Amino acid sequence: MDIDTSQPWGLAIDFAGRATLTEAGHTIHVNVSDTSLSDIIGPDSITGTYSPVNITAQFTETGANNSVLRGYGRVTVLPVGTDPVLPDQTAVQRAVATALANFVQNTAAYTALCANWPPSEDGSGDDSGEGSDIGGTDTTGTTADSGTETGA
Repeated sequence: MDIDTSQPWGLAIDFAGRATLTEAGHTIHVNVSDTSLSDIIGPDSITGTYSPVNITAQFTETGANNSVLRGYGRVTVLPVGTDPVLPDQTAVQRAVATALANFVQNTAAYTALCANWPPSEDGSGDDSGEGSDIGGTDTTGTTADSGTETGA
């Protein structure tokens, strides 16, 4: 990710601390926010320190049959002493890199999980032809014998 050195956080954010960027073919949503519960930015009345700032980056990619993979990254910038947090132009870049790495990890985990459950016609992941035991009902070899033969 290229850092925009003209912006305090390395990219242009809106009034609510949001931005969208494209990186490695993904549309990534970024949010920069302090961790206080107040709408007034100021030192905590008890500790006298300012709240840390969280930078999150997240995206999802969807596929067939409602499959979804997600990438998420978070970086926290801490205040120094009793001063407010200073913007860190590399924080967004690090959050985006973490989200991309998380996506790769999730893709590998999803691939490994899918390798354990190869597709089958009955949805059981078992191609042995013995049916599935979904819901506790045995469907193997259940044919009725009426004693009459039909055939051609």
